[in-house]
Amino acid sequence: MNLTPVTWPVAAEWTKLWSVRSTFWCLAGTVAVTVLSAVTLGGSRATDLVRDGVAAARLPATESVVSASTFAQLVMVTLGMLAITSEYAAGSIRGTLQAVPIRGRMLAAKALVVAPVMFATGVLAGGLAAVATYLMLSVPVFGGFVTLDAGETVVDLLRLGVFAALVSLMALGVGTAMRGAAGALTVVFMLLFGLPLVLLMTGSQVAVEASMRLPMFAGLAFMESADNLTGGPIPYPPGEGLAWLLGWTAAALAAGHTVLRRRDA
Repeated sequence: MNLTPVTWPVAAEWTKLWSVRSTFWCLAGTVAVTVLSAVTLGGSRATDLVRDGVAAARLPATESVVSASTFAQLVMVTLGMLAITSEYAAGSIRGTLQAVPIRGRMLAAKALVVAPVMFATGVLAGGLAAVATYLMLSVPVFGGFVTLDAGETVVDLLRLGVFAALVSLMALGVGTAMRGAAGALTVVFMLLFGLPLVLLMTGSQVAVEASMRLPMFAGLAFMESADNLTGGPIPYPPGEGLAWLLGWTAAALAAGHTVLRRRDA
C-alpha cells in the first residue's frame, strides 16, 4: 500500500496506539465503568419506583446508560490524553515531530485515530451496558419497568459514541497544551466534572446557567438525559448541547495546537 504524506502519519499513529498496553486498559476501563454505572443507576431508579408503589412506568435501559456517562467520561478521556502526554513523558515526541515536522498535521493524525476508536468504544460500552441493565432489571423484584426499544437504543448509542469521541478529543487538546499527564488530568477533571458541580452547588442562577454550558451537561443535553445530577432534563435542546460540546472540543484542540507550534518539544 502506498501511503501519502497525509495518510502515513495517521497509519503511524494507529500503529503506536495499538502497540502499548495502556490503550487496552483505557478501553476496558471505559466499558467496565459504563456497564457497572448503568446497572447501578438503573437498579436504583427501578427500586425507587417499586418503593413508591408505581404501578406502571417505562424505564428505558439506555436512560441509565446515558446517566452513566457522567462517570464513564472520566475514563473515556484517558486515551486521548495519553496519546500525547505519554510521548512527552518518554521523550519520543522528538522523534514524532522529526518524522512529521508539520505539527498541526501530527495533532490531526492523532485526532483522526483517537476519535473513531473512542466512538466505537462508546457505542460498544453503551450497548453492553444497555443489555446488562435490561437483563438485570427484567426480573420481577425490579418491577418489570425496563424497556429496550431497538430504534431508541440505536440513537442513544450513536449519541454516546459521539460524546465519547468528542470528550476524548478535548482531552487530547488539553494534553497537548499541558504536556504532562498529571496537569492534563487535573484540568480535564475540573472541566468535565469538578467545575460543573461546584457551579451547580452555588445555587446562583448565573452560575447554574454557566454550569449547564460546560462539557458534561452539554453532552447530557445532546444525549437527552432525563435523569442526571440536575434532577431532570437539561433545559435546552440536543442541538444546542452538541454545539456547546463541539465548541469546547475545538477550543481545547486550538489551545493544544497553539502551544505545540510555539514551544519546543
